[in-house]
Amino acid sequence: MKVAFISGTSIVNSTLFAGWSVRTIETKYGEVSYKTQGDFALLNRHGYGVPLPPHSINYRANLQALSLLGFEDIVSLNSVGSLKKELPPGTFVSCSDYVGLQQGPATFFDTELRGGAPGIANNLIPKLTGELAPEFRIHCGKVYVQMRGPRFETKAEIRIVQHWGDVIGMTAAHEADLCTELGLRYNSLALIDNYANGLEGTEIDFVKFKDLVKDNQGRVNRLFVRMLEILAS
Repeated sequence: MKVAFISGTSIVNSTLFAGWSVRTIETKYGEVSYKTQGDFALLNRHGYGVPLPPHSINYRANLQALSLLGFEDIVSLNSVGSLKKELPPGTFVSCSDYVGLQQGPATFFDTELRGGAPGIANNLIPKLTGELAPEFRIHCGKVYVQMRGPRFETKAEIRIVQHWGDVIGMTAAHEADLCTELGLRYNSLALIDNYANGLEGTEIDFVKFKDLVKDNQGRVNRLFVRMLEILAS
């Protein structure tokens, strides 16, 4: 099965993908580097070299690159914060809807009077969740709240948006919108690395966040190993 993965810097730079070939492709919106092996491609949403913060990611180039490469099925792994007590750090979720009100959506329709109905296809999620179990439990049907970044949300902001969804992040809504415009099928997976600022007595900062992501690296690597096995069968 031909599948492209979109992930963050920690996964792309992990030893798991060290043997994959690195290639580049030119798009209308800029050059994109990616890793590939067999029918799979892996794209670092933040780019290679100095990673771009979420609000500066070239989302249009990233998704157009995958479309030009002939991929139709996209599996995204996002790092998120939890907005719910019952979804603690270390939990894997799949989001079926999202809120993206703070920042205007990335779009391919800047000069056209048109738009698309938003959505997340999740066409591969039933297969993945079924075959990843019981080693991994994926909590499905969650709602992703996107904020602009690069800073984390204030405690007051979290008190407002915790009623909007289940997890919070800075990237997935843009990717889902663009996939829909291109006719690509977006599949959402996310790992909760922390409680959102102020929830459960937490005080979030970037250094602590990086440590939490590092602590979860082994589990994410294992998740990718299993997904590659499942999608290759």
